[in-house]
Formats: sequence, C-alpha cells, structure tokens
Amino acid sequence: MNYDHALEQAITRLHEEGRYRTFIDIEREKGNFPKATWNRPDGARQEITVWCGNDYLGMGQHPAVLSAMHEALDAVGAGSGGTRNISGTTAYHKRLETEIAGLHGKEAALVFSSAYIANDATLSTLRILFPGLIIYSDELNHASMIEGIRRGGGHKRIFRHNDLAHLRQLLEADDPAAPKLIAFESIYSMDGDIGPIKGFCDLADEFGALTYLDEVHAVGMYGRHGGGISERDNLAHRIDIINGTLGKAFGVFGGYVAASARMVDAIRSYAPGFIFTTSLPPAVAAGAAASIAFLKTEEGQKLRDAQQLHAKILKMRLRALGLPIIDHGTHIVPVIIGDPVHCKALSDMLLSEFGIYVQPINFPTVPRGTERLRFTPSPVHTTDQIDHLVRSIDSLWSRCALNRAEASA
Repeated sequence: MNYDHALEQAITRLHEEGRYRTFIDIEREKGNFPKATWNRPDGARQEITVWCGNDYLGMGQHPAVLSAMHEALDAVGAGSGGTRNISGTTAYHKRLETEIAGLHGKEAALVFSSAYIANDATLSTLRILFPGLIIYSDELNHASMIEGIRRGGGHKRIFRHNDLAHLRQLLEADDPAAPKLIAFESIYSMDGDIGPIKGFCDLADEFGALTYLDEVHAVGMYGRHGGGISERDNLAHRIDIINGTLGKAFGVFGGYVAASARMVDAIRSYAPGFIFTTSLPPAVAAGAAASIAFLKTEEGQKLRDAQQLHAKILKMRLRALGLPIIDHGTHIVPVIIGDPVHCKALSDMLLSEFGIYVQPINFPTVPRGTERLRFTPSPVHTTDQIDHLVRSIDSLWSRCALNRAEASA
C-alpha cells in the first residue's frame, strides 16, 4: 500500500468538502483578554478579539488563579512526578478534588487530565463494575461519551435527542433486572439547548437506572455556586455521576467526575485512563481549585450575570438584523451558515478584515447543512466589541448575499 498516497487522499477529501481545519497562531495577552495577537502566515502581527473561546468567564486571566499557580510553582516546581499511584498525589490535587466534590454536593471527586478522558475512562470502566450494564445515551452526546460507551463493549441504546418518550420505550423493552445507566448532557454546546434533567432522573428512579450527567459547558456558568444546570435546578443530588471540565469556565486545564465516595473509589481503582496517566501539574491543580473557589462566591455570580447579559445583548442585536441564530437562553450564540465553504470564508474574512476570531464549526461536529459560527461572549467583552462584531458580520452577510431568516430554536 502507498501510505503517503492514502494520507494525501484523506486530506484532499477534507479540502474538497470545504471542511479542512486550520490552526491560527495566537498569543493571548495577560490581563487583556479577550484581546490577542495573531501571528499571520505572512509574518505580520495583527491585534484580534477572541470570540470563540471556551474560557467563558475569562478566569484563565484572573488574578486569583494566576496567584495560586505562581505560589504552587514556586513551592513545588513544574510537574507532579508521576501517576496518582506513584508520587503524583499532592495536597494540591486533594484540595482540588475537595473543591469539586463540594461544588456538586458529592462525597468525592476524581481529577483526570481532561474531561474527554474522564468521560471515556469512567463510562468504559462502569462496564467492568456492573457486568451486563445497558447504557442509554442521547444521540447528541459528546464524542468522548460515545467513545467510552463503545470502547467498554456491552449493550447500548441510543435515544433521540432529549426525547423522554423514546427513552421510556427503550427502557421498557429491556430486562427489568439488568443494570442500567442513562447518560446525557446539561447544555449541548452546538445549539446551546438544555437537557430535561428532571425527566431523565424520574425515568432512572422508575426503572432502577444510574444517571450520568456531562456538565462541561455549564460548570462555573450556572447555579448559585457555579455547579451547573443541575445545581441551578436543584437536581444535583439526583445525579449519580457528574462529569465536568476545568478547561472551560474555570479557565485552566483538566477534567473530573464527582460521585459517591464508593463510586469514586471504584473508578479510581479500575479505570486504566486514570491509573496509567501522569497527574496534573500541581500548579494547574492549584489554579483550578482557586478558580472553583472564586466562582462559588458573590463575585463569581457577578461574572455569571455579566456573561448572561452580554449573550442576551448579542443575540438580540443579531436577531434584529434577521440573522439565523439559535437561542435556547444559554450563553452560546450559534449563527447558522449552512454551507462549509461559506462558513470558512466568513470566518476568514472576519479575522483578516475585522480582527474578529471565530472558528467555523463544520461536519462532523455538527450535521451537514447546519455549519455555523459559534460565538461565546464573555463578561470581559465590552459593549464596543459587541458593536464591532455585530456591524462586521452584518456587513459580510450583505456582501455575501446570505439569507436573513431566523433559525428555529
């Protein structure tokens, strides 16, 4: 086999379909987020505003986080030195897991190198812990959940997105005595819609199933202390396992699960993705713990309120221009383009002409024909920056003769 030719064909297909992904070289400026500098391919440097980051609240630049990281770095150095079993457990990791458990009202938490690994490792390990486990998964769940469910083997049932009636049908069709788990998300990041968490919990109670909730796009952002949609809706106590990330609203790096002490102990003891992975650097753990602690306070609530206000303003102004946005009342602002080539072109023009950085979202992240630009306004975006974004995208929409018809929610 000509391996180079096969690789060339695979990459060429992406170019032909208009969904070849490129990285841009940007430098975030400490204390000046969302401003950044783009190191252009021609060697020039251009100031830009980041509009597609997952550092939803700007905590990656917050003094409380940076101070905690500097303190830990100066105290113990860079790396953790090993896996959690081999010298990689420190006071910083234990403090972080205590903060996470408290955030979700759980007995314990377990930190992983990413929320992807936390999902993959945990869901696949549950197959070992509960032989014969049937997992019921929302069709739009994260790729990491899908991979964990697939890799663990065993039976799985895929129910239509947020469709409680379909889930009930699937549950009723299976052996009542079989162990079961319902896996779902709180906020689905591409449309910004919210899962019917209470309904899932009710079905879990009725059919004797465990519940597994991915809160990665909601932790830090919702609830009185930033515990996510499950905290906001007073449902966290009904969730058996909560997955979250430290790399989005908390602004640092890593992922976790929170659950009962017994559940966490079993996952810790059996999950290869945890056992054989070097633990987070202590400075990262310290920064994440400081971020969680800060966002539990009234000052954290002020950031959440400001973010929600900016998201509402942006959606209101885009809707007034007749742009096809999806609005489910969350912090995510998707603008539907519907074509991968146009989506990439708009992204490129916003960057090069207006200094606005927003990456195109194409298949397979979203279905074909729903390609979009996904804006994530933060509390540190200014009203002037919002105004510049709105005027810029309005100008390009007219120039490219795109339809102005609002997308349905």
